[in-house]
Amino acid sequence: MADDFAKAVDDGLRLSKRLYFGKDRAVTPPRSPAQMERSAALLPASPMVYAVIPDPSVVDNPDIPSYQPHVHGRCDPPALIPLQMNGIEVEADCELDTAFVRVSGSWRVHCVMGSKWCDCRVAIPMGEQGSVLGLEVKVSKGSYVTQLVAVEDKKDIDKAARAEDGGYLQPHIFTLRIPRVDGGSNISIKVCWSQKLSYCNGQFSLSVPFTFPEYVTPAGKKISKKEKIQVNVDSGTGSEVLCKTTSHPLKEVRRHVGKLAFLYESEVLTWSKADLNFSYTVSPATMLGSVLLQSPSMHDFDQREMFCLYLLPGSQQNRKVFRKDVVFVVDISGSMKGKLLEDAKNALSTALRKLDPKDSFCILAFNSEVYQYSTSMVLATSEAIEGAIEWINNNFIASGGTDILQPLNKALDILSDCQGSIATIFLVTDGTVEDEKHICDVMKSRIKKGGSLCPRIFTFGIGTYCNHHFLRMLAIIGRGQYDAAYDVGSVELRMESLFFRASSIVLADIVIEPLDDLEVEMCPSRLPDLSHASPLAVFGRYHGNFPDHLQVKGISADWSTHMIDLKILKAKDILLDRLFAKQQIDHFTAKAWFSEDKQLEEKVAKLSIQSGVASEFTRMILIEADEATKATESAGSDKARRKMSDPKIPKQIMLRNLCIGFGNLTATVENIPPGAEQVKLPEAAEILVKAASNCCGAMCDRCCCMCCIQCCSQLNDQFVIVMTQLCSALACFGCFECCSICCSGND
Repeated sequence: MADDFAKAVDDGLRLSKRLYFGKDRAVTPPRSPAQMERSAALLPASPMVYAVIPDPSVVDNPDIPSYQPHVHGRCDPPALIPLQMNGIEVEADCELDTAFVRVSGSWRVHCVMGSKWCDCRVAIPMGEQGSVLGLEVKVSKGSYVTQLVAVEDKKDIDKAARAEDGGYLQPHIFTLRIPRVDGGSNISIKVCWSQKLSYCNGQFSLSVPFTFPEYVTPAGKKISKKEKIQVNVDSGTGSEVLCKTTSHPLKEVRRHVGKLAFLYESEVLTWSKADLNFSYTVSPATMLGSVLLQSPSMHDFDQREMFCLYLLPGSQQNRKVFRKDVVFVVDISGSMKGKLLEDAKNALSTALRKLDPKDSFCILAFNSEVYQYSTSMVLATSEAIEGAIEWINNNFIASGGTDILQPLNKALDILSDCQGSIATIFLVTDGTVEDEKHICDVMKSRIKKGGSLCPRIFTFGIGTYCNHHFLRMLAIIGRGQYDAAYDVGSVELRMESLFFRASSIVLADIVIEPLDDLEVEMCPSRLPDLSHASPLAVFGRYHGNFPDHLQVKGISADWSTHMIDLKILKAKDILLDRLFAKQQIDHFTAKAWFSEDKQLEEKVAKLSIQSGVASEFTRMILIEADEATKATESAGSDKARRKMSDPKIPKQIMLRNLCIGFGNLTATVENIPPGAEQVKLPEAAEILVKAASNCCGAMCDRCCCMCCIQCCSQLNDQFVIVMTQLCSALACFGCFECCSICCSGND
């Protein structure tokens, strides 16, 4: 889909060369990037809006007609012409480990005749683990908003929804189609999304895609171009916050205890050429903890009181971490072939080289069978690591099916005798299996026997064919963490990041004291360990009187008991239900899948609708919110009735599922690689037509249709017959292989 999108933008840039802006044009004609970098360069790296052009004859400057020759034919798929942007504002609220980003912008349909209209496609790239929360659009004929609605018959809805109406182009790029926008009119958009802040050595970093291409700069020097950026920080700890780096000239406008605010606002000649990057530090060198309390709003369907436990590991570089006994359990089924397996091997090799000599490891590769590097744990000496990497290169061959239970049981058997360490299972897979709930039951039973310091299970999913909710449930059971690479190009980076968190445990077996007198529901229900590589945030609801004093107790790497006194604060500017909505939805969805609890599914749907975070049990819709329609419903006057919206514009557009689903067993059984799509073989007639068009396509690109018509009108009948026969023969040569496929089914 991303390649098709990039090709459509490339076609749009070629079409936009027809536009005439007069002698005082302030921007150069749009140019397509070089062939080597075209696909990546044409994907949006900032909020963008495109005119969807199926009919190239409507392309013209609505202010200055160019009177170019008429263009015959249609663009299939439609071309995408990037619209010129009039203004852009971005505001980011950094709260604990999450950022809420709001973008407001205005674009003009500068490439369609004033008497015509086109659909527009909005593209919103987001940062780390971005999740779109809502979008508002205003056009000349009305306005649109997105909403989430609960659904029951999800399969039929997903079949009816069209990919071109909207959804995720890539895991971090959300797109949406806006119907029937007039040429020459303005389109105003407000969008909000949440994303995670990256964390390293006590420093939080925000990154927002904000790199605009040259061709969205409006033509004309007199057009005002205003750019505004605002960043607000609320640490939630009451500790000092220090700004470290910023990509844009932000000025500090407000400072309070634990809070900062920065602003940049300017008239610019060209739009930003760099992403918005902002980093800051919160905690001191030592561990820091706080508890935020908040009462629910009157609109919250859950009226229990809320609390949040927030632990920061501190910035000490030499902090002692636990000794590790790690078993790597890696999928080498047939679907892992090619670059996917190479990236997994590279990430595993990097993880092995980062082990300390006192650590130990074992490697299990699995498909339908299990292949062991050794029958017991091996000390991570340099010789053993190089030998393991050589074994990986020789034995990681993608083939066979997928059986996850057998290698997990073997991993637990290998770790059963480990002492004085954090035993860890690191599972990597790209597939779905039939016995996933049975696997969870088995792991739950075996881990429960191991006590509080049982083996931790870290899970990593690749692509969209594996059941990520199963992997998340395994991590919850094993008090580990879960991560994924939906985009197969990010496998190596994200695997290394998860292993770094797994290998940096500084506080284990965490409990909160005292909470005995409260009726508490926590998310996650089993507290994971605190890693030096990331903060720990736990959300909860409770009935009763919250204690005035709380402590967190855990075990340090030297096996001594460590206590942290928690600051208890009232959350004023932070909305806890919004901040932890996605974490709750992910957690309860995994539990609902495992338990098959319909009440939990309904709870997830309510959370989703209330917070705007998409879930497996809701779907996003784009609905018309025309002010005239509202006035008609409220006033009912004759004047309001005359302002009824265009009946040709759909009142509601249902989008496809914005979540990942519950795995694809068929794709796993057939060993379809992540990111690949099953290609439907076209009909014989379609093959012939496509082959003939390909033969003549190069020539057609070099002359317009009107020129061809005028030229052909001067030819005599005999020449036309000869050329027709010649073109038919060339078409047959061009589709020789296709013809053999078509004819192979005939006796």
